[in-house]
Amino acid sequence: IALFPYRDESPDDILRQADTAMYRAKESGRDAVRFFLPSMQQAADERLQTLNELRRALPRSEFRLFYQPQFNAEHRLCGAEALLRWQHPERGLVAPGEFIGLAEESGLVVEIGDWVLHEALAQLRSWQAAIPGMCLGRVAVNVSALQFRQADFVHKVERALGDTGAVPASLTLEMTESILLEDFGETIEKIQALKRLGVRFALDDFGTGYSSLAYLKRLPVDELKIDRSFVRDVIENSNDAALVETIMTMARHIGLEVVAEGVETAEVMGFLS
Repeated sequence: IALFPYRDESPDDILRQADTAMYRAKESGRDAVRFFLPSMQQAADERLQTLNELRRALPRSEFRLFYQPQFNAEHRLCGAEALLRWQHPERGLVAPGEFIGLAEESGLVVEIGDWVLHEALAQLRSWQAAIPGMCLGRVAVNVSALQFRQADFVHKVERALGDTGAVPASLTLEMTESILLEDFGETIEKIQALKRLGVRFALDDFGTGYSSLAYLKRLPVDELKIDRSFVRDVIENSNDAALVETIMTMARHIGLEVVAEGVETAEVMGFLS
């Protein structure tokens, strides 16, 4: 619903306002009524501006990768996770939570994901060449649902490995439960095709989604990643401690590695060890 007269709107303005209110009604779960508010149009304008800037970000080399180190139980560096950031010319460093959703809706996440994959593997090879005997053996890259659903996804991973000269076992692809459980048969086929190359798979944010043990038994993944929301309070919160311990015990029994996110203190590291 758009109200008229509100200011000095033209017929086109009113239709645009009604359209904006309609999308807000859809976002609220449909079967709903929403009135247009000026703040809605401002948000829509900002969204469109961000999308246009996002389209230019890759050609202008504005994306950056940062690497979060992963340590084993002996406190030795064993891997790293590639984290995407947008170096916006005016807003500075932008976290993925502010643009990945828009990238997924617009389809740009496929092109961005390809860049991340190549860049992370190339960086790993560069480090390994520059530092002989370096113990950083693998890099983890997040994969979006839209990216994984592309018909040529397996080929793109093969090409990235070939272009960079990276060993397939040095790549861990991280995906959430929602991605893995969608179209289960096709998911299994793609994972198995990549695992035949030697690529590893991690189930990201384990414990925050469905966490179906029946599916977990059938998914050919190599590791579980415990979400930071469980890890950060294990010292103060007995429930979190029990959940983390249960996940680690279960993973050990079914032969999976575990990565705990958000380890920031020696006390938490000691508990996990």
